[in-house]
Amino acid sequence: MAGVSGPAATDRKRALVLGGGFAGVEAAAELAKSGRFDVTLVSDRDFLYLNPISIWIPTRGIEPPRARVPLRKIAAKRGFRLVVDRVQSVSSADHRVRLAGAELEYDYLVLALGGSKLAPKGVEHTLSICGAPEAAVEIRDRLDALIARGSGSIAVGFGGNPKDRSAVRGGPAFELLFNILDLLERRHLRDRFTLTFFAPMAEPGERMGRGALDLVARMFERKGIPSRTGTPIAGFDEHGVAFADGSRLDADLVLFIPGVAGHPVLAASDLPLNEAGFVLIDDHGLVAGTDDVYAAGDVAALEGPEWRAKQGHTAEVMARNAAANILAAEAGRPERKGYQAHLAIVCLMDVGSGAAMVYRGRKRSVVIPLPVVGHWLKQGWGSYARLTKLGRLRRLPGL
Repeated sequence: MAGVSGPAATDRKRALVLGGGFAGVEAAAELAKSGRFDVTLVSDRDFLYLNPISIWIPTRGIEPPRARVPLRKIAAKRGFRLVVDRVQSVSSADHRVRLAGAELEYDYLVLALGGSKLAPKGVEHTLSICGAPEAAVEIRDRLDALIARGSGSIAVGFGGNPKDRSAVRGGPAFELLFNILDLLERRHLRDRFTLTFFAPMAEPGERMGRGALDLVARMFERKGIPSRTGTPIAGFDEHGVAFADGSRLDADLVLFIPGVAGHPVLAASDLPLNEAGFVLIDDHGLVAGTDDVYAAGDVAALEGPEWRAKQGHTAEVMARNAAANILAAEAGRPERKGYQAHLAIVCLMDVGSGAAMVYRGRKRSVVIPLPVVGHWLKQGWGSYARLTKLGRLRRLPGL
């Protein structure tokens, strides 16, 4: 079996967690903490990637290792077993998961595989800050080359999934754009570069709330960043973006975050999926038609208000709930925890020289500009996330 580490198997029931992101690590840690299960986490890479701070890799604000937390260290501290391998199939009927190098059986399964990305025509000509970790380094290198040249044009945008409105990641695109702007201003190169934002939606970012949308619009106007929005994207090529109305946006570098789609492994599974390929669950995270399979994070189909979105903090809430609900089911207790009551947009949107705290819940929407200190707070969160995952710092309630 490839890349196995952690405690040896026991005669306790087997809890299997698929996915080494925020949701998977949280579920595995919570289940292991109970002492009731032999917990195994399967990940196709040996580190937890801190996506929220990866926006600084392209501008050399941090080096890539800062955004990576070794899963073996987390597993050793939290008491679960780690298998570094790729999931190939899931069969809930057989309680079996097939990996590239082994087969694993389970009594309880937590799906935390994340999602895939939609692939519009020519997307290979773009780079995504929300793609593989290596993409952030490639963006950095391409940006370095443009800066060395002394001038250029950069287009930054994101798309959605028309089959599932929650399957969109727009915040990192805004953050990356503003951090590139901040870098160019610090290098006194702003007047030599054209920065353009684009998206197919009429009001990209609207799910963050009107206050956040207006704040971004004011920043675009003040910083001279034009927007191309409201027209579907026909595709990409090596020279830029083509739109469905026949117009183009030419650019030396196109940074694009595609809409999220369901995980491809699950398309051939026996699990129920929605039209976009996400696993159907109830409020407790239990996969429809099962009594021992849960899903958390991007892999799951979210229900709730129109502005709901797949975010890391929601994934962790779902993961903790899944662990708590598995423990309750195993003990024969009736109480269950749901995720929908906790749905909210929470984002510390970094702009390089500061940040804005964005919150949208069912009852209110708040935007708080945080010049200078906001950037420090997000840097602090990166250190906090690493230390708490490694068990070196006590986690604060709600964070």
